[in-house]
Amino acid sequence: MANTKKVKGAEALLLSLIAEGADIIFGYPGGQVIPVYDSLYDYSTRIRHILTRHEQGAVHAAQGFARATGKVGVCLATSGPGATNFITGIADAMLDSTPIVCITGQVPAAMLGSDAFQEADMVSMTTPITKWNFQVTSASEIPGAIAKAFYIARSGRPGPVVIDITKNAQIEEAEFSYEPCTYLRSYLPTPIIDHSAIDSAIDMINSAAKPLLIIGQGIKLSNAEQELILFAERGNLPIASTLMGISAVPNNHPLFIGNLGMHGNVAANRMTQDSDLIIAIGMRFSDRITGDVKSYAPNAKIIHIDIDLAELGKNLRVDLPIKADAKEAIQLLTEGIKHVERADWFTFASDMDAEEKREVTDNCGDPKGEYISMAQVVQQLAIAEESNAIIVTDVGQNQMFSALYSRFNHTRSFITSGGLGTMGYGLPAAIGAKVGVPEREVVAIMGDGGFQMNIQELGTIMQENLGLKMIVLNNSFLGMVRQWQELFFDARYSFTNLANPDFVAIAKAYNINAAQVSSPAELNKALEELVNAEGSYLLEIRVMAQENIFPMVPAGASLSKLIYK
Repeated sequence: MANTKKVKGAEALLLSLIAEGADIIFGYPGGQVIPVYDSLYDYSTRIRHILTRHEQGAVHAAQGFARATGKVGVCLATSGPGATNFITGIADAMLDSTPIVCITGQVPAAMLGSDAFQEADMVSMTTPITKWNFQVTSASEIPGAIAKAFYIARSGRPGPVVIDITKNAQIEEAEFSYEPCTYLRSYLPTPIIDHSAIDSAIDMINSAAKPLLIIGQGIKLSNAEQELILFAERGNLPIASTLMGISAVPNNHPLFIGNLGMHGNVAANRMTQDSDLIIAIGMRFSDRITGDVKSYAPNAKIIHIDIDLAELGKNLRVDLPIKADAKEAIQLLTEGIKHVERADWFTFASDMDAEEKREVTDNCGDPKGEYISMAQVVQQLAIAEESNAIIVTDVGQNQMFSALYSRFNHTRSFITSGGLGTMGYGLPAAIGAKVGVPEREVVAIMGDGGFQMNIQELGTIMQENLGLKMIVLNNSFLGMVRQWQELFFDARYSFTNLANPDFVAIAKAYNINAAQVSSPAELNKALEELVNAEGSYLLEIRVMAQENIFPMVPAGASLSKLIYK
C-alpha cells in the first residue's frame, strides 16, 4: 500500500497533478477555486501557473500545449461563468482529439441544485463534449478522479476530460496517496488487431495501380511518423494529408503530394477521384475532406484504419474497416508490403502540381504588385524560418493560406482548430505551444477578426515574457465569410467589413515590440526582423482587402468540382 499523509483536498489536487508530471497549469482564479490557488502559493516552485486573461484563453492554451508536446494539457477555472468559458475549448478539443484535463471549481456540495451564486451544472453541460467528466464532492475522491482523468484523456483516441470539484472538497482533509490509473473495466483504449484484415489490406495495396495514402492527426497522436514514412517508402505510396495531419510528413518528402479537401492541393484532390485504392489512417472523413460523399473517390476501394470504432463507416462506406492503433497497424502492414513502381501515377501527380502552379500559385495575389498577398506572406515566412517553426493559426483565410503555403521539416509543427473552426483559437494556442516547447520558434498567424477575439492574451505574453512571434494579416474583413459572400451570395458583403484599431499601438501598450508593413517591397525585411527579434514581436501586415483562397471545392460539391478563381 502506498504511503499516505493527511492533506486538504486542494493540496491533494496539486500533489496528484505533480504525480502525473503535470507541472504547468493555465488558469484564472475565482471564488469557488480560491482554496486551490491558496495551495498553489506554496507549490510555485513545482507547478508553473500561467495566468491567462480569460478562461477561454486558458483552455486554448492547454490545447496548444498538448498539441505541441504530446502531453496532457491542464487548465483551471472557478465555477459558473469561469467554468462555462471553458466550453468552446472543450468542444474544440473533443473534435480535434486533444488530451486536456479541465478542472473547475464548484459551489459546496450542500448547495448543489440551489441556484447558488455562480453555480452552473458543468457535468450536464459537458457530457456531450468530453470523453469523461466527474464531479468531486469530497476530498478523498480527488486522487482517484485525477488518475482516471489523465488515463482517459491520453489513452486510445485522446480527448478532453472535466473534473468539477466542490469547494468543500477543496477545504476538507483526507488521507492522500496516489496510484496512477492503468486500467478501467469496460474501457479498452488499445484495440486488438484483426490480423486477417491486415493480410487483406496488404493484398489490396500490393495489387493497386493507383493507391493513395491519406493521413490524419492519428499519425501524430500515435507517434507513428517514422513508421508511416518507412511504410510509404517501402510500398512507393503517394501521401496526402488532412488539415490536422499537416507536418506529420515533411513537405519536401518525395512521396508527399499535399493536402486534401475544400482548400487542398490539386494533386491530392484529383488523385483521390482517380485512385483505385484509398488507405486512410487516423482520419475521420469529415465533410471538408470528402465534399459530396456520393461522388467521393468513385473508382476506389477504401481501407480505413482508426483507433475509434465509431469513425469506421460513420461518414461513408468503406470496404475494409480496421480498428487499430495507427503505429501498430502500420508496422504490421510494412512487413508484407511490396515496392511497386507506379510511374504513371506519380507522373499524374506531377502534372497536377504543374496545373496548380499554372492556374493558382503563379496568379495569386495582386496582379499590379501594389499590395501584399496572404499567400506571399506565408511563402516568405516559410523561407525566413527555414521550415523549422511551429505555425499556429487562427481560423479563416489565414488558416487555409497557412495550410497551403507553410513548409515543415518537423512533426507537431502545424497547430490549428480543425473540427470546430474556432476563431480566437490562434493566439492562446500559440501561447500554450510556446510554453510547452520554449526552445522552438512559434509563430501565430491570425486574421484581424480572430486576433481580436482573444486579443487580451497579449497581457499573458507580457506577464510571462514569452518569446512568441505574431503575424496579423489585416484586410479589414472577415475574410473567409467575405469570400463566400463574393462567390455564392452576389458579393453582398453583409457585416463582414471591420473597422480596426491600431494593432501596433496595442501591442506596444503591452510592452511587445511591433511593426506594420503594407508594401510588397518591404515584406522580406519585415519578416527577417520578426524572425531575428529577441522576445515577443507582432507584425501587422496590411494585405489585399479582397484576396481569395484557391483552389476551392464549394461546400457540398464533389472534389471533381475544383475551382481555381
